[in-house]
Amino acid sequence: MAGRDELRSLTGPQKAAIIMLALGEEHGAPIWNLLDDEEIREVSQTMANLGSISSETIEQLFIEFTNQMSSTGSLVGSFDSTERLLLKALPEDRVNQIMEEIRGPAGRTMWDKLGNVNETVLANYLKNEYPQTVAVVLSKIRSEHAARVLAALPEDFAVEVVMRMLRMESVQKEILEKVEQTLRVEFMSNLARTNRRDSHEVIAEIFNNLDRNAESRFLVAMEERNRDAAERIKALMFTFEDLIKLDPSAVQTLLRQVDKDKLAVALKGASEQLRDLFFSNMSERAAKILREDMEAKGPVRLREVDEAQMQMVQVAKELAAKGEIVLADNKGDDELVY
Repeated sequence: MAGRDELRSLTGPQKAAIIMLALGEEHGAPIWNLLDDEEIREVSQTMANLGSISSETIEQLFIEFTNQMSSTGSLVGSFDSTERLLLKALPEDRVNQIMEEIRGPAGRTMWDKLGNVNETVLANYLKNEYPQTVAVVLSKIRSEHAARVLAALPEDFAVEVVMRMLRMESVQKEILEKVEQTLRVEFMSNLARTNRRDSHEVIAEIFNNLDRNAESRFLVAMEERNRDAAERIKALMFTFEDLIKLDPSAVQTLLRQVDKDKLAVALKGASEQLRDLFFSNMSERAAKILREDMEAKGPVRLREVDEAQMQMVQVAKELAAKGEIVLADNKGDDELVY
């Protein structure tokens, strides 16, 4: 019953993606070769975001489509499994293009995809293109998104784009296809590669959320097995002590956002240098009150200190995501700057 209920909620592309995953490399290859690029992209995009599918649902799906065929196990659709499967059936350069596109913004057509790109990112790319090209792009995406992109462009350039849009007649199919191809090759491919997360970055982010004892155990164990990987992960991690790289303006921005009680707990476990950085960016009265709060707390459990420090690091990352501070890569002499 559960399989039938799940089956009823599936879309056509999802059913096709499940079947292609279940058919595997040998039986699926002839079918992939019969699909056009747009169909491959749609099925691949769906497959990569499929997640876990129960064996009951797979069985019901095969009964529906092939009259009594059934599957014996569950499937997990992911980017990696999709890429491996496609490589068995299609040329590598074609698979790379497809995977770069589906790792990028969602959307069936190029214009749908552009509509899901952050307006600042899109504007930063378009400001280096010809105004006529930008006019074509803005005329093809949703008007509300085009408005945000236009507002993010340099003013003189944006006015020129608007003037081109006013004078623009119907765009020839050949020109439109050329613009699409340029966007696919020069913009979407780079965007997909930028958005692809390195496994070391994923692990570094996870380790950032461990308490210091667990973090130390994992890193020591990793150093014994793969020192290079461990060193790379440590270089990518952003820890509480890395806040020492903040300049005064960034420290003040952070101080306005953190809970003062959590700050007192976090600084109980900080180095003298880091404490002095925070104290020196407060008023004399505020610094005096904070020191008194820290003394009044007496001994504090290490776990509480770790939690408070992790919360402060998370606030710093959120500020960076908003553009209020910028977290550079934590490597060598790179610093967190305002």
